[in-house]
Amino acid sequence: MTINKKIDEQLNKINKTWYWLSKKSGIPLGTLYPIKSGARSKPTFETMEKIADALNVSLDEFRSKEVD
Repeated sequence: MTINKKIDEQLNKINKTWYWLSKKSGIPLGTLYPIKSGARSKPTFETMEKIADALNVSLDEFRSKEVD
């Protein structure tokens, strides 16, 4: 699952929007929208840390679990 889908899933669980995420995390919408649209598939660690903190989840929620 892509990072934007994982974030969407977490937002849907708590019935919040990307706009809320921007306000809660302090990440500008201009940074979040490319992630949301899928244009940016590898956000920085700092950005993901802020997103995880805002959503009150572990960073592990966003790791890709590849199986060999």
